[in-house]
Amino acid sequence: MKARRGVYAAAITPLGPDGRPDTGKLVAYCKRLIADGLDGVAPVGTTSEGNSTPMDWRLRLPEALAEGGIAGDRVILGTGACAMDDAAALSKAALDAGFPNVLVLPPFYYKNVSDEGLFAAYARLIERVGSDALRVYLYHFPQMSQTPISVALVQRLKAAFGPVIAGLKDSSGDYAGSLAFAEAADDFDVFPSNEGVLVDALARGCGGVISATTQVAPGLVRRTLEASGADRDRLQALLTEVRKAVSAYQLMAAVKEVEALRSGDPAWRAVLPPLVSLTEAQRAGLARDLAALPAEAGIATQIEPA
Repeated sequence: MKARRGVYAAAITPLGPDGRPDTGKLVAYCKRLIADGLDGVAPVGTTSEGNSTPMDWRLRLPEALAEGGIAGDRVILGTGACAMDDAAALSKAALDAGFPNVLVLPPFYYKNVSDEGLFAAYARLIERVGSDALRVYLYHFPQMSQTPISVALVQRLKAAFGPVIAGLKDSSGDYAGSLAFAEAADDFDVFPSNEGVLVDALARGCGGVISATTQVAPGLVRRTLEASGADRDRLQALLTEVRKAVSAYQLMAAVKEVEALRSGDPAWRAVLPPLVSLTEAQRAGLARDLAALPAEAGIATQIEPA
């Protein structure tokens, strides 16, 4: 079961009073994002602070998502880790819970590694999981991982493992590179990380978008997908404005601030070290910037300029 094509939120991770991820709150949040118009969610990635969350929690999360009634083709679950056996354990936990679609960073501690080494790493994960039902989405984010994925590596993995290598999330910001990945192999869904290219990416054969800021205005995302012609272009431009407003601040903290404003729950502001929450001045600035957007953006009615 491959992940459905469309728009996903790189879902933020709520924290409880003890500073650990709040599983129930996250499941409810993911369900709301889907109900509000997104095609799916991608928790435990970069925006989710996934590599700062504890391993024991990551292993248990898939079962909680399943118990929450979220369909298996609506989740692309982050399972990357420096140790590929850890990534395999996380991927197997996801698969066993009914979520075969996993987003896997390359092992990112050692730098300047070869494609040969990265091929061996992904092969190890796939062999450890040991199931043809697994669907791996490679995670290309060289600014963070310092471990880029090449088109040649994609083609070699696809040739070796066929449908198990299902696609790639491209967070590099290089849209031309995203299109090159999309052309690298058949049956290979590429998801750029910027909804500013959503309409064009879909037209050029990409699988959709996985983005931090789609969760800020899921209804606008849905209206953009369902519109056509000049109306679609206008909504796409507005969607790009929303992204620019939020990404002017530290992205993870800013998306959490938007949810705190929308929900009236200040607990959403908490982030895991080494990240820090927005300052009061930044919070006020973000609220002003969002309030200045056209009402059609449909962000939170609770947001008022400070």
